[in-house]
Amino acid sequence: MAIIFAFLNILLILSLSSQVNSLSSNYYDKTCPNVESIVTNAVKSALANDQKVPAAILRMHFHDCFIRGCDASVLLNSVGKNTAEKDGPPNVSLHAFYVIEAAKKQVEALCPGIVSCADILALAARDSVVLSGGPSWDVPKGRKDGRTSLATETRQLPAPTFNISQLQQSFSQRGLSMEDLVALSGGHTLGFSHCSSFNNRIHNFNASHDVDPSLHPSLASSLKSICPVNNKAKNAGTTMDPSPTTFDNNYYKLILQGKSLFSSDQALLTSPKTKGLVTKFASSREAFSKAFVQSMIKMSSLNGGQEVRKDCRVVN
Repeated sequence: MAIIFAFLNILLILSLSSQVNSLSSNYYDKTCPNVESIVTNAVKSALANDQKVPAAILRMHFHDCFIRGCDASVLLNSVGKNTAEKDGPPNVSLHAFYVIEAAKKQVEALCPGIVSCADILALAARDSVVLSGGPSWDVPKGRKDGRTSLATETRQLPAPTFNISQLQQSFSQRGLSMEDLVALSGGHTLGFSHCSSFNNRIHNFNASHDVDPSLHPSLASSLKSICPVNNKAKNAGTTMDPSPTTFDNNYYKLILQGKSLFSSDQALLTSPKTKGLVTKFASSREAFSKAFVQSMIKMSSLNGGQEVRKDCRVVN
């Protein structure tokens, strides 16, 4: 069974990577030359009203790409008996879909049927990083939108409780390396986390410890006060780092101090290779930015879609 599973993963990677060759930075130069400025303005407009938008869009893009490639399947609404990805347990906290929908509406008015929702989401993710003070890059374009979206497949997403071997397996199944894992984890420099994502570290950690011993005592105390055992506050949680709206390398510095939120963050110190990269990125924002850009281009180039949707919420 394991051999069959591995073979299917190889086929998936090959089918997705075959799409990479058809992407290009100038894909819309003649058919929709203003698409990038339209998307940037949509993100800017949303950011002016809600500082949480960049983190939301970046997370949305990650969650899209890890299921069936970057095909905008995460944007599809549930229909009839089919529960879509956006309603799967790991995705119920996703938000800011309206930003992508607003950009798509404007793009459709100028270039109907040309630009995919998947490309708009990839561009918006890049803009979210840039508008948060992070690096910029040319986004390869030409993705197609998928026609399948299943909530059950969201269990394939890497969880905040994963250990290093689980993380490595999840990334390698998508053709991503250990360096990609560490670089892309840096997206945790932006945003907010609900208690449910780190409760495992502050309550009943294991038979010997109530609290994860690798968690800094001061942070553990703070998190326990925010997220008590019988927490009833639906939106209780904390920011991912002290500068949650700035794209920087503080995330890696916090890992080295035992002050990262997720088990999956702290797990990056349990392998010599990933620990070395965490140390490298903590000491050099430039090195992190360069690696993040390379890994984003690599991840966002995986695509297995079939069409260009007219409306990002429904298939054509």
